Amino acid sequence: MTTPPEWRKSSRSTGGTSEQCVELAQLPTGIGFRDSKAPHTPHLTLTPDAFTTLLTQAKHGKLDP
Repeated sequence: MTTPPEWRKSSRSTGGTSEQCVELAQLPTGIGFRDSKAPHTPHLTLTPDAFTTLLTQAKHGKLDP
């Protein structure tokens, strides 16, 4: 029997005025991302290397508009 993934949301995303939150989970195929407001919709899965690249680019402002 397959255990469902444990989706996690940042503790900083609760109690504020922003409703824009993502949840992350360790999946057998990589790192899963989903919209916390719509957990029933499909999620995005990244490899660990792609996840690291995404975080690095975000930290350095490379994803800013």
